[in-house]
Amino acid sequence: MTDRHADATALVHDLRGGDRSPVEAVQICLDRIDERDGALQAFASVEADGALERARKLESEVAGGATPGPLHGLPFAIKGNMCAEGFVTNCGSRILADYRAPYTATCVQRMIDAGAIPVGVTHMDEFAMGSSGENSAYAASKNPWDHSRIPGGSSSGSAAAVAARIVPVALGSDTGGSVRQPAALCGITGFKPTYGRVSRYGLVAFGSSLDQISPLTPSVRDAQLIMSVISGADPFDSTCGHEPALAADQPPLHDLKGLRLGVPREYLPDSLDPRMREQIEAAIDHMVALGAERVDITLPHTEHAIPTYYVVATAEASSNLARYDGVRYGQRVEGDGSLLGMFAATRDAGFGDEVKRRILLGTYVLSSGYHDAWYGRALKVRGLLLEEFNTAFESVDLIVGPTSPTPAFRLGERTADPVAMYLSDVLTAPASLAGLPAISVPAGFVSEGGKELPIGLQVIGTRGSDARLLAATRVYQESTAHLREPDGFQNEKAPDE
Repeated sequence: MTDRHADATALVHDLRGGDRSPVEAVQICLDRIDERDGALQAFASVEADGALERARKLESEVAGGATPGPLHGLPFAIKGNMCAEGFVTNCGSRILADYRAPYTATCVQRMIDAGAIPVGVTHMDEFAMGSSGENSAYAASKNPWDHSRIPGGSSSGSAAAVAARIVPVALGSDTGGSVRQPAALCGITGFKPTYGRVSRYGLVAFGSSLDQISPLTPSVRDAQLIMSVISGADPFDSTCGHEPALAADQPPLHDLKGLRLGVPREYLPDSLDPRMREQIEAAIDHMVALGAERVDITLPHTEHAIPTYYVVATAEASSNLARYDGVRYGQRVEGDGSLLGMFAATRDAGFGDEVKRRILLGTYVLSSGYHDAWYGRALKVRGLLLEEFNTAFESVDLIVGPTSPTPAFRLGERTADPVAMYLSDVLTAPASLAGLPAISVPAGFVSEGGKELPIGLQVIGTRGSDARLLAATRVYQESTAHLREPDGFQNEKAPDE
């Protein structure tokens, strides 16, 4: 990577060393938003004045003798479902139009406390329900590699902003693949930590037992840097673990000797696009050349992951979204003048079709007479999936396969077919249901419609093995040339490494 502005680790090195100023770094981001976001529609709101003011304040503090923080002057973007005091937090929904958060999420606050500067909020699928970015009530973000294609979802704007080198880092949330899938389709790195490794305080809930705040970065080493800041125990989140933050300066691995790679046959089915298979097999072969051992395994309950996920996640969404009633915050529509009429009119006007679909499904599977048949059974299958992973990890250290079954598809291609859209997460949902750490890293390209489209390699680790997973995938990534800028976004302003 030659653009040091798009390399978070290199940029922080320059900022802390005084070779760049926070104001300069923020201004480059703002200039790129002006130049590039009209086509991409990654940003829902831009806080230019506040970002520049914070950058000037950081410069003044350091000039006065203060020690720069670990992310001193680093610009970043926030997904629209994370609270940041005074920022628009609309979750991509009309029901929260113009809502500004009264407090700041733990992960965002930790970024700010470390010296990072939020420059804006990104578009997303409404309430994180979607795999393409097209469920936003405001704008469908575009893929920087081909503007006629989706960037993935639900962290669509965050992925597009990082892939287009507008910001070096963005925060996203991953419930069933909402960071890993867009990372794969946009050619960047998306890391979902072990469930509970990062506080969910201040994240607007979709599926509380699945949601995990996750960084979107160009490289694995950048993900390591961000995780060293946002991970760790938080008294405000009872589901957050007690482990300390991941160390930023862990000794790097130089090869993959001794690592056993499990390759599930279910992740490389006969139906997989042969171009995808070729690239993924090449990535696995490359890891073997770095010293890893390939072990072919089977995870037979994989076929049940999507139906299980869409029972568990929608049941939790049905409960979580009950708070949007027009009484406490957000949009209100009076309806027929009665309380129930106001509830119904507010939700009908405020929620989009996909959110309504999932609320209805979730309410149904929790209803009397159906709870055990649907939700109870889904929880049992979720347990079987975890047992299956645990058994596999007795003989392997990591599990590898494609992140997405296809490259980025065209905008509008699947909007009329919810099931086809849901199957976009068929390879990412299993790790989410099991609460395991998983990462997507660039693994090559396929040609389609005269364009090169990136694909991702997903690597899954055991619960709590976040540091080892990041270290191993960093070795792979830094020995390949798959991390590239999209055509047309090479930038002349930032100096080469």
